[in-house]
Amino acid sequence: MDYTLLCRLRDEFLRKKAHIPQTAFESFEKSFDIEYTHNSTAIEGNTLTLVETKAILEDALSVGGKSLREIYEVVNHNKAFSYVKDCIAENKPLDEQIVKDIHAILTENIMTGGIYRNVAVRITGAAHKPPLPSEMYLQIKDFFAGLSTNFTKMDAIQFAAYTHAEFVKIHPFEDGNGRTSRLIMNYQLMANGFLPISIAKERRIEYFNALEAYAVDGDLQLFAEMIATLEEDKLREYLTLVPPAEW
Repeated sequence: MDYTLLCRLRDEFLRKKAHIPQTAFESFEKSFDIEYTHNSTAIEGNTLTLVETKAILEDALSVGGKSLREIYEVVNHNKAFSYVKDCIAENKPLDEQIVKDIHAILTENIMTGGIYRNVAVRITGAAHKPPLPSEMYLQIKDFFAGLSTNFTKMDAIQFAAYTHAEFVKIHPFEDGNGRTSRLIMNYQLMANGFLPISIAKERRIEYFNALEAYAVDGDLQLFAEMIATLEEDKLREYLTLVPPAEW
């Protein structure tokens, strides 16, 4: 991972962002929001297609043949991402209450959110076993207490990767941990001036393997590299929106 390159691209984007035509920027942002919601929910098994997700979120159309839960999942994810963007705009550092709020929005009309589990859980197909509730409570408290310390030990990409990987390893909620962890990963990226990223559902095996490497062996490199590649692609894509006269 070339972190220096990523910082240069980020700084270049931030300098030239004001020169991007508003209509083009808003079009890209809207497209990303829908794609991100689709991918993040699809990774967890939601069967709505990208077109159906767009119909619900952008066109306010109903989609037949789908469960209310699946529809709520995409609607709620879009709301939760908007909440994340509002918190970033207010320069709020990620904390426990914000994470609980994110989870509560994600699970609205599905289950009671923002409450830690009091039962044991297992992740299907994973070698890692999340901690029992008694251990989980200690681990999640340590996670939030250590965020400021770990930030000083890592670059922003590694820190975003750690925030996601460690949170999902702890698995503090009964359901919705994956969607929550991807949102707080983007929270950390955006808090450091980077763009939010979307992990395509087609890359879910690579993604799960990278998370498993951290959960089992403590190896964060695979996941950090994945995030770095996606971030570089996103920054380069947005820089193409800058008019030639501004280069």
